[in-house]
Amino acid sequence: MTRAPTHHAQRIAWIEAIRVLAVVMLLLYHAQLLFTGYAFTPKPTGLEANLQQLATPTPLTEQGWLWWFVSLMSWFGYQFVDVLVLVSGFSLVRSLQGRPLQTGRFLRKRLLRVLLPYWVVAVLAYPILWAIANATNGYMPDLWHIFAGLTFPLLFDFSGDMLLRTNLSWWVVPLILSFTLLFPWLWMLLERWGKANLLWVSLGLTLVYRAIAVYWLDGHPVYVVLDSTAGWQPFALFLAKLSTFVLGMVVGVLAIEQRGPLMWQFRRALLIGLLLYLTGFVAQFYRLGWVIADLLLPIGLTLVCMAVFRPMAHPNWVKQMLVWLGKHSYSYYLVQFFVVDRAIKLIVRDDARLYTLLLPGMIVGTLILAMVVEATYPVLRSFGAGVIRDLDFVLHRSPTASALPSWHPQVGEAVFYRGLSHWKVLKTERLLDEHEMLLCQISDGQRSLWVPEADLEPSETAAAETEANDTTPFSL
Repeated sequence: MTRAPTHHAQRIAWIEAIRVLAVVMLLLYHAQLLFTGYAFTPKPTGLEANLQQLATPTPLTEQGWLWWFVSLMSWFGYQFVDVLVLVSGFSLVRSLQGRPLQTGRFLRKRLLRVLLPYWVVAVLAYPILWAIANATNGYMPDLWHIFAGLTFPLLFDFSGDMLLRTNLSWWVVPLILSFTLLFPWLWMLLERWGKANLLWVSLGLTLVYRAIAVYWLDGHPVYVVLDSTAGWQPFALFLAKLSTFVLGMVVGVLAIEQRGPLMWQFRRALLIGLLLYLTGFVAQFYRLGWVIADLLLPIGLTLVCMAVFRPMAHPNWVKQMLVWLGKHSYSYYLVQFFVVDRAIKLIVRDDARLYTLLLPGMIVGTLILAMVVEATYPVLRSFGAGVIRDLDFVLHRSPTASALPSWHPQVGEAVFYRGLSHWKVLKTERLLDEHEMLLCQISDGQRSLWVPEADLEPSETAAAETEANDTTPFSL
């Protein structure tokens, strides 16, 4: 009984470690593509031809063996997008903690968790991009694409094409929204059909769709640069990654039951992970392999990362650090392309030595900006909710009985205030000012405040939502 919480916390830590590694690898991938001018991207010409291309010297490989290794790993950073999809399915199931899914509440919380950080980044980024463009005579998105970025998902497309003029990595945001909207339906099917049936059906759909995307639509995976009819856009649709997300959900259910891959020992996880990864690695260099490569690679990578990170997560300070870093992973991803794009185009240019010196700064600088975003969006959320509530109060002249709240705080009751627990109602008073309004005096043991009834939530309801609201969208 005493060991279960420790194992539970440890498992959280290494999952957060995978998220952190994923977003850093994607930063390295984008940085290297920009610096080298897309010197290498996988092509359907076979393993030998691609390995020969990888062996071609670049300015980075001439900076020593360490940078040769970093450069080699960075070319395949794109593989971690699918790892994040897999982890997302697992994390969303885990966020339920065995409770029934309340679809309306879930969607409201999750959509806000996805969109609010995105809007904060967009609002902060466009003035900075404008200033940089004017100072350097550089690139600035046109007004139409700025409008599309600021009002997303009003102008929604599955490929994220409207967002690419601002940030090439933002194509993932529509994918995140797609799986957020699909999750309640998939969860219902999982409960009705069972884990195995849903997994096999989703695998069949994914394989058939990917085969159609390759051979009928003339598409190719997102990470491939190739002239084709449909380009990469068929693979930006959620159907191309559906089975990966469902697999994450199934593993999440098995973990709650104390079964499945998360219970595997180090040796088994590492060997199976390496076998799956190597198979997917070879498959990505063949046209037929595009059908299965992105299904095998994230499973293999996740198992290998689990085997490596799980033992490392034992010390308590490591757990705390990884969980803290993981909370910033989504904002980190939203910001990272801005950092590497401007740093390389304006400062590094084609200087390999300067690139190696500034790359650690790009990694740390992106984290600092992600922290700013994470600190800003809760403030804007509270401000926006307050404006909407006040506007509704002014404009709604005759509230009906059905619009009145069904719950009223009682003296002595424990409540949540602005997402924080440990508040208790000390006193309530009714204020009559055109509308009847209940004011509550609450205290956390150190201070007391008078707040409107609408700002409070019952402790049971708020506690049930906290885990889902705190989960990063990486649970994507």
